[in-house]
Amino acid sequence: MKRIRIDSTVIVLGILILALIVGAILIGTVGRNFLSPGNIRDILTGMSVLGLVAIGQTLVVLGASLDLSVTYVISLASLLGATIMNGSPGNIPAAVAITLLVCAGIGLVNGLIVTVLKVNGFIATLGVGLILQGILNTNFEGSAGAVPWEFQLIGATGVGPVPVSTIIMIALAMLVWFLLDRTRTGAHLYAVGGDPEIARLSGVRTRPPLIAAHVLCSVFAGLAGLLLASRLGVGSPTVGQQGGYALLSIAAVVLGGTLLLGGRGSIWGTVGGVAILAVVDNVMSVMQVNPFLKDVVRGVVIVAAVAVYSRRAIVRRRPRFGTGGTRTGGDDAAKAAEDEMAAAASQLADTTPAAEGGRA
Repeated sequence: MKRIRIDSTVIVLGILILALIVGAILIGTVGRNFLSPGNIRDILTGMSVLGLVAIGQTLVVLGASLDLSVTYVISLASLLGATIMNGSPGNIPAAVAITLLVCAGIGLVNGLIVTVLKVNGFIATLGVGLILQGILNTNFEGSAGAVPWEFQLIGATGVGPVPVSTIIMIALAMLVWFLLDRTRTGAHLYAVGGDPEIARLSGVRTRPPLIAAHVLCSVFAGLAGLLLASRLGVGSPTVGQQGGYALLSIAAVVLGGTLLLGGRGSIWGTVGGVAILAVVDNVMSVMQVNPFLKDVVRGVVIVAAVAVYSRRAIVRRRPRFGTGGTRTGGDDAAKAAEDEMAAAASQLADTTPAAEGGRA
């Protein structure tokens, strides 16, 4: 019987639909409408910042690395953007460009440490994050800068119930999907994440894709910081830490079906994982669940999803022998071929001396 393979993105979509149904029922029990425009807008707003960070994190995880510095990159980006803008609309282009350039430089440092110095991505980005934290704590004691109203519109307006920030996040997700599925850099990133040694022996330059992934991850964290600055109206040195975006983005990536060891996953799965977390958070907020219980529920959802993916990977692994393996007919085929193999061996033995005599 032919086994039907279910893509991980389909599983994420199924979990999201289940979360929506359960959420609608639970919110209905307290007399609220889950599908009201205001509630949908809250869910989509909650998706946008985490979605930007998780999209960048997906690129790094696909390359079998991690980026724990995104938390501090977000805080630094919000401060840089707000400080350079300083309340003037004319400074917005320069503020965005300089902020993203600085974030790209941080990502470049991360990528070089991981690929050239061969430092594990977890340790490398943790160290860079601690350096950034020291810089933030030394130079900033509170909020700084001022974001002009024109830039605040990005975080405050929307098209119907869909916030502009969510539209930007989806548009950037489409660009990353194109990068991964339609460009050589994306294919090489999958190859390096799957097995760097095989990728190297196949002629792939293993460093550039992973460096590019780290640079883009920091740039996406910078965009998230700018978005938070547009909502707050000022830059904050702790806005990234307060959101816990490093671990939440990794959780969304894993929840979206991307293999933590690299080489397998999709950007749309990550967007689905972000949506699941946003729905779960929204339901618990509406029901006024204890904040500590929220973390417990998040943990249960993430562990359950990873357990499903792990079980699926084991089931999909095709056995070499036995039912479903290479020798699907057991030993019957080998026994049927014994006579023919014996006759061929006898014929080969009879003809070999004559052939050797001919050469002599």
